[in-house]
Amino acid sequence: MSAPLLITWLPDRVIATLDRPATRNAIDQEMIDALHVLCARLEVEPRVLVLVGAGGVFASGADIAQLRERRASDARKGINSVAFQRIRALPMPVIAAIDGWALGGGAELAYAADIRIATPAAKIGNPETGLGIIAAAGATWRLPEIVGHARASELLLTGRVLTSQEALEWGLVSSLHEPEAILAAADAIADRIVANDPLATRHTKTALRAPAVAHPGVEIELQAELFESAEKMRRMTEFLEREKK
Repeated sequence: MSAPLLITWLPDRVIATLDRPATRNAIDQEMIDALHVLCARLEVEPRVLVLVGAGGVFASGADIAQLRERRASDARKGINSVAFQRIRALPMPVIAAIDGWALGGGAELAYAADIRIATPAAKIGNPETGLGIIAAAGATWRLPEIVGHARASELLLTGRVLTSQEALEWGLVSSLHEPEAILAAADAIADRIVANDPLATRHTKTALRAPAVAHPGVEIELQAELFESAEKMRRMTEFLEREKK
């Protein structure tokens, strides 16, 4: 049996490919387990993470066959929610490269990323209420942060699926790329990230994730640490020396 998550480790990034072709990359318990294993390593060996789906599909949703059998006790475990929260909390940025369907749990996985890009074939939405459940793995609170409360309410209450162009216009994704270029586009974004100071990048992500009540104190403390760093001194000294030339 093939692994549901194909991992490519590079010195400064990781490419994680959702690969369950028979179910259009539906997210099942085995894939969730694999995501936890991946997160455990990235928590101690921070790298940029790129999430992509195989076969022209990001993820068609959670595995309905498994969902149908779950009961209240399973819901309270937050099976997908816990995994996606762990992805969101990774030290370095996460990029979701979305081709084709990103529905239900697949959309919520994409919402957990810091940056989302897509192909013209991307279709993103949360049809959970049509299946008798809610989008309980982050959509009800992450989606309003991304697109605003009014638009999030429309998507979640109607089950509407956005086209790639609508997703771009709404700010759900930041750019569109042809399918053959989507991974290269994600790599280009990762290149820009890893060229910066890793600690400053991690602290920026921490500040972005902080609740409103934590600001501006959180930035002040993070900046205080960076002001004392050797890397800040090195980079600023190099900048000033270049300016003299």
